[in-house]
Amino acid sequence: MDKGNKGFWDRWAGRYDRTMSGNQNTYIQIVDRIRQALNRKMTVLELCCGTGILSVQIAGSTRLLEATDFSEEMIRQARRKNGSSRLHFSVQDATHLPYAPESFDAVIISNALHIMPEPEAALQNIRRVLKREGLLIAPTFTAAGSFFGRIKIRMMELTGFKVFHKWSPESYLAFLYENGFQVTRSEIFGGPLKLTYVEAKQIWKRSEYHDQDHVTG
Repeated sequence: MDKGNKGFWDRWAGRYDRTMSGNQNTYIQIVDRIRQALNRKMTVLELCCGTGILSVQIAGSTRLLEATDFSEEMIRQARRKNGSSRLHFSVQDATHLPYAPESFDAVIISNALHIMPEPEAALQNIRRVLKREGLLIAPTFTAAGSFFGRIKIRMMELTGFKVFHKWSPESYLAFLYENGFQVTRSEIFGGPLKLTYVEAKQIWKRSEYHDQDHVTG
């Protein structure tokens, strides 16, 4: 059973860039926001990077960018674009990350949580590999916040594209909070496929600090 719709993304990889070109203006704005949040001292993990459209534009704003996707075909397409020593592509599952605790200053997961069957598992993994004061950057389509957005989602699903979570901007921010992240910045971009840009920090309870100390030694 292709629970995560991996087969769809492998088949779609060759057409992905052309499909996303219709959202070019939104991507320009997202890239600008992300660049503002990063700096060249940061080691950054990008999850669900697809064909690396975002990766190649932000790598220069980092010390190192590890860009990952669970689709081998997406990563194959992405590696064709890589001309930076700061950027490395690899095949990884966002819900089962191999990295050590507190490995990254920032984690980026762009336009992906809503199409994951278990986004809670991804956020749990992000919390583990992200440094205590690290930054989560998670722009996500929140089309359920508009009537035309819901129609657009339905049309996309007819092509085999699965949207597992149909959030409004408000319910998306609540979801992040419920899974241990306090939003520090959010911005909604227009159009029928509303996109909510989010930056967030981890919420730590005293017991979790103790547990993390135990894990990291």
